Amino acid sequence: MANSALLVMDVQQDVVDIADDGSGYLPRLRAAIDGARTAGIPVIYVVIALRPGHPEVSTRNKALTAVVQAGLFTEGAPGTAIHHDVAPQPGDIVVVKRRASAFSGSDLGLVLRARAIDSLVLTGIATSAVVLHTLCQANDQDFGLTVLADACLDTDPEVHRFLTERLFPQWADVVSVEDWLKAIAPQ
Repeated sequence: MANSALLVMDVQQDVVDIADDGSGYLPRLRAAIDGARTAGIPVIYVVIALRPGHPEVSTRNKALTAVVQAGLFTEGAPGTAIHHDVAPQPGDIVVVKRRASAFSGSDLGLVLRARAIDSLVLTGIATSAVVLHTLCQANDQDFGLTVLADACLDTDPEVHRFLTERLFPQWADVVSVEDWLKAIAPQ
């Protein structure tokens, strides 16, 4: 795990307000973050933030157009901040992206290369958005991949289940936070 990083993606106030289903998502995610830090695994936060006026959003992009119409993800807006229950600590990296994938419109690739990271552990909201898009792009870039299924969340539980049980295992190890923490615990 020496060349791994934990990605905490789009766990922003507005997203949590929309998606959190009361199932204990944030405490599970917090446990994964704390476990990564204890194991010396870098924690990289990825947030979506759009410039005021949204010059990077094309009307042809249905998803981002809907986000803009809903008033979400404008840089500097309180709802765009990382949720306080899983906030970064000094030494954590925060990457800003402009699209669904953590790689799109961000310097994530540069950060990973600079740290010689070749394996990613994915968490975030939503499973059908940032996690799916990042997984596909990271797979194409030959990263080793792990998805913490219960540290991902989606507004549609059936979509989450299908992705984590049927699609993601084709490209990644899909495990629970508890099993991952056991695997990375110091011996």
